[in-house]
Amino acid sequence: MSTIQNTLTYEEWLQKSGQEFDRRIAITEQTLQEAVALAKQNQKDIGALTSSMGLVIEYMVGGGIVGQFQDLGIDISSLSRDKTFGKRGTEESGQIDVFLENGDLVILVEVKTKLTDDAVREHLERLEKYRLYGNEKRRIQGAVAGAVAPDNVIRFAQRQGLYVVIQSDDTFDLVTPPEGFKAKEW
Repeated sequence: MSTIQNTLTYEEWLQKSGQEFDRRIAITEQTLQEAVALAKQNQKDIGALTSSMGLVIEYMVGGGIVGQFQDLGIDISSLSRDKTFGKRGTEESGQIDVFLENGDLVILVEVKTKLTDDAVREHLERLEKYRLYGNEKRRIQGAVAGAVAPDNVIRFAQRQGLYVVIQSDDTFDLVTPPEGFKAKEW
């Protein structure tokens, strides 16, 4: 009676193990590539959503802001959005989210979903850049707006001479400047 031997030689075992290892590596690499592609797509989708949210907030800020500045005695005659200045693609260029103006004054408003100290500092730099490269002959003032604006950031912005606009229920309101507030001019 003969028996069938189901054992592999060491070399055969090594070869089969290597083939199985290679197969698993290939599956892992494919899975990793798919995960990376999915992460890139998610990042792109989130970027588009964030951009859309920012645009909605910009329009909401612009909705009633003219009347609120008029209530402060600042007669705003026009509002425009996404105004660019300077030589495009250089350090001398920039973009303003909401641009308010009357005869002798412009107010440049930076709009953020969440207002932070860094966003305030960046806008101060933008205001200075606009003063240098915006070819503006009128007085320049600034404002920051945010759907989320912590109290400490509001106070910081006001200490820098900026107006502050924040979300309040279903609208955006100009925060009443503190006593003694004087808007900085660039």
